[in-house]
Amino acid sequence: MSDLQEDDAPLDPATERLRRKMLRLLAVSVATMMLGVMAVLAAVVYKVNGDRASVGIAGEPLAISLPDGATIADIALDGDDALLSLGGAGEGTLLRIDLRTGSVIGRYRISAP
Repeated sequence: MSDLQEDDAPLDPATERLRRKMLRLLAVSVATMMLGVMAVLAAVVYKVNGDRASVGIAGEPLAISLPDGATIADIALDGDDALLSLGGAGEGTLLRIDLRTGSVIGRYRISAP
């Protein structure tokens, strides 16, 4: 029974002040850590949504002008670029498109030797 009585005894004033300081330090540390985690999560969400908006997924569809009578026969994607293989009147032509802006980066004609 003497062990229980020693555990319940009040702390001396110096030890109690130290305990309160340590508890305050713990609370500030936890709050700082939570703010840091929230900031990192907010940055990740911002980055993911920013990339989608820059590619045109969240915004308006891209307008790409093709030559008269040309149709898209095949598409190859690479990051922010797309390579369109044209059929119809534009047969034998490849267009390299920037998906962020919809502008034509390069136009390549393919001809048999």
